[in-house]
Amino acid sequence: MCGIAGQLRHDGRPVDPGLVDRMSAAQEHRGPDQRGSHFDGPVGLGIQRLAVVDTVHGDQPVANEDGSVVVVLNGEIYDYQSLRRRLRQAGHRFSTGGDTETIVHLYEDYGVDCVKHLHGMFAFALWDARRRLLLLARDRVGKKPLFYAPGDGALTFASELGALMQDHELPRRLDPVAIDRYLAFGYVPAPLSAFAGVRKLEPGRRLIAQDGRLFLDRYWQLDFGSPLDVGDEHELEERIREELRAATRRRMVADVPIGAFLSGGIDSSAVVAAMAECSSAPVRTFSIGFDHEPFDELPQARRIAQLFGTDHEEFVVRPDAIAIVPRIVRHYGEPFADSSAIPTFLLSELTSRHVTVALTGDGGDECFAGYTRFVANTLAARLDGLPAGVRRAAALLARRLPAGESAPAAVARARRLGVTLGLDPAQRYAAYVLRCDAAQRRALYDPAFLGELGSAAPAESVITRVWDQASGDDVLARMLEVDGATHLPDDLIAKVDIATMAHGLEARSPFLDADLMQLAASIPSDLKIRGREKKWILRRALRGWIPDEILDRPKQGFSVPMGDWLAGELHADVREVLLDPVTLGRGIFDEKGIRAMLGRVVAGDQRAGFRVWSLYMLETWQREFLDRAAPAPVPAAAVSSA
Repeated sequence: MCGIAGQLRHDGRPVDPGLVDRMSAAQEHRGPDQRGSHFDGPVGLGIQRLAVVDTVHGDQPVANEDGSVVVVLNGEIYDYQSLRRRLRQAGHRFSTGGDTETIVHLYEDYGVDCVKHLHGMFAFALWDARRRLLLLARDRVGKKPLFYAPGDGALTFASELGALMQDHELPRRLDPVAIDRYLAFGYVPAPLSAFAGVRKLEPGRRLIAQDGRLFLDRYWQLDFGSPLDVGDEHELEERIREELRAATRRRMVADVPIGAFLSGGIDSSAVVAAMAECSSAPVRTFSIGFDHEPFDELPQARRIAQLFGTDHEEFVVRPDAIAIVPRIVRHYGEPFADSSAIPTFLLSELTSRHVTVALTGDGGDECFAGYTRFVANTLAARLDGLPAGVRRAAALLARRLPAGESAPAAVARARRLGVTLGLDPAQRYAAYVLRCDAAQRRALYDPAFLGELGSAAPAESVITRVWDQASGDDVLARMLEVDGATHLPDDLIAKVDIATMAHGLEARSPFLDADLMQLAASIPSDLKIRGREKKWILRRALRGWIPDEILDRPKQGFSVPMGDWLAGELHADVREVLLDPVTLGRGIFDEKGIRAMLGRVVAGDQRAGFRVWSLYMLETWQREFLDRAAPAPVPAAAVSSA
């Protein structure tokens, strides 16, 4: 795992080596083992390497035999050994023992289609000196990030936004549409970034730059439109287990210590079980919990650790962990409101003291339908056959049900289902995934900011655009395809990549293996959700491997008690920041709207807590990236061993 950076100039000026060095230095945490660079007239490539495979001879950049093709890679190519054998048989000579060199030789044989032959997680930059062509590519599901800025005189790119902004020719100007969508979803959805003029390369895409022109295309996507003909469910269950074992084995190839994050949920437990089968030594596992029982999964993680005989470490997060927020913000580079970034960041920091690679259970919910919203919207879809007038009337009646924190959970779910019945399926799903809907955002915004948004497409278009282009026919398939293109890469994967790489720790996710994901995509929807049971076929496949009490317990989720923290220990500090004249003077938010939302948090409205946290993280980001505030100290007492 590494951090890459570089620039291609098309204005006749050479690349400034100092710029490439600054961008690389800003990502040293991603790869503390080696810094390398390559300059050839209009192009400059930089690399910060974390040595995982071929730790002695695998330094980058790596070139082909005559030096005409050069590459820098962030990530791992899992099938590199079979690729090396095939390429050797075709006459290529290798000078390293690692995975990066396979890319340059594949490029010699297949050109820009080389990316289609790679199985792994990656973002890379390749320079073809003969054709004067730069190829940027990102892996199929977006495990590794890549930001780029296509300017008038140059194309600049980096693994992290903070590194990219070392280019002082790039303006630090907010993109109001990106900020609006951040508040809607809790993250800035690709291809936008928080800064105008900077974009994220989306998963499964490649960008080709040549002769001052850019060509962007998609080389891969999941196919939900070709469902399996499942004759024997037991055979399918065995196939799922075998694909998970194979994906796990691929991710256990390393020349450094390896372990796993263990939450005690279904997915991380399954990964640890597969690792235990593949390893002759005890697997090292790492868990984090809270001194707030409803959010604490340490007992379940401990149960799995004991069952599989792992070498287990536990840690506890407390409210004073918020002291590391400025540090987290600096690493994420743009506003990011998923509060589980806090425990993920701390778990990564502590895990990195013991291992260099950690396997995770990320992706199981997105592949096999593990969220309650999938059940609710599948149920709602069955009611779409009712006349529109009946559905609208039901929505009006549902609005009369109690809302807010005081309402019983079942009543709140019924209300949410009812009020969305009048919407079409795409709009209904958008309503479920929005943290802050359009009316709530308008109530917060200053009139001047509303004017900046102008006639921009609504935030819901992030969802409906993917929905309308989806390959699946039924509602669940489309929901999964939408999640795979939005929430998965822009929230879940981004959170884990930044948190782990901030500490030089490489995260690998077997459930995000392209083969396993395609198998899951091809499984009929009625085998993923059966009645109200989520992940039905995956649970069946894991019976006898994972204890029933783990498989059958309600999903808890990896989250912090943010609502309670914001109403209690953190309220005064957050209130002070959000009502600070500096915050209000930015021209984004209206003071009355902020005060009203803070009041709802004190009253116990958990969803208002999510929105307040989004505002707080946005302001903290602006102070770090726009105001260049001094870094806040990080107290050692934020986390303790359990």
